[in-house]
Amino acid sequence: MNVENTKAQMRKGVLEYCILSILNGNDKYASEILETLKDAKMLVVEGTIYPLLTRLKNAGLLSYRWEESTSGPPRKYYALTETGKLFLKELDSTWDELRTATNLVTNNR
Repeated sequence: MNVENTKAQMRKGVLEYCILSILNGNDKYASEILETLKDAKMLVVEGTIYPLLTRLKNAGLLSYRWEESTSGPPRKYYALTETGKLFLKELDSTWDELRTATNLVTNNR
């Protein structure tokens, strides 16, 4: 079994939750989201983030708007929809439960 593959799968499992959390209250464009994830050591590449943002938008969790940039082409800013905010609230609760359960199991080894 490859530990790097397992670690990558664990990160992928929480990526949607992290993206929604990053956008909670703050509209951002894809490069900002990617940088925030990289700063948090999530090790995400552009080829992963764009399809995920599209999937979240198509699910009605995100909206976007185009905004002119002074340093290049227009940027697509993503924001949580009302549905996305409710979805994130549910994920927050689930994450708290999962984290508590995982800590109980892993701390009792």
